[in-house]
Amino acid sequence: MSKTRPRLRATLAVIALILAGLVAYAAIPRRADLTAFDPVETARLETLMWRHYYDKRFAALLADLYRLARDQDGFSPLDSARIAVAAARAARAFQPTTSRAEAQVAVPLLIDYFVVLARGAPEPVDVVAAARTELDWWQARREQVRPDAYGLTIAQVTSLVYGVDDVDVDVRAFGILRAQAMDFRDARGAGITEADWTAIEQQLLVAYQHLKRAVSHRTKIG
Repeated sequence: MSKTRPRLRATLAVIALILAGLVAYAAIPRRADLTAFDPVETARLETLMWRHYYDKRFAALLADLYRLARDQDGFSPLDSARIAVAAARAARAFQPTTSRAEAQVAVPLLIDYFVVLARGAPEPVDVVAAARTELDWWQARREQVRPDAYGLTIAQVTSLVYGVDDVDVDVRAFGILRAQAMDFRDARGAGITEADWTAIEQQLLVAYQHLKRAVSHRTKIG
């Protein structure tokens, strides 16, 4: 018994150190940078997110959101998880709503999302404005507003988050191309094919190349 207890204490101490290391790894802040994304990988992940959203595979959507925040934007594991959970909860809350009034249930969840996302933004973000503008284009899309119209609302969100001008040619192109990809997906409905998803990913790639150009230009000016 006298030999067993010291061994048990030593084992518990090692386990405690490992757990402490894991917690520190997850929680220590990183220098997240929303402008550091790779357009190719971001387009691929967003396409997966759309697929999982429409299939109501929310666990898979959560994993996609985590990878996007962690791998593309450089957030800590803990903040990546917070971003993923807030975004997935907002999407899930919005999905069953049938009016603009009902859709407001997603606003607090979107605010939670933008509060953490703003830690990687190049300048301070009005998170309430970003949340409400984001929800505005979600609802506009549902109301079958033309993509070139709600694409400009996407550009407004982009301006709020990335500190770029929403009248910039590349920022507008990003918003409109992304909206057109969504419109293409909606038009295919339940009959969407793998070739359609490939086309969507390519459209998103072009969109994110425009955004990358916009934020890179901003960085050079700064």
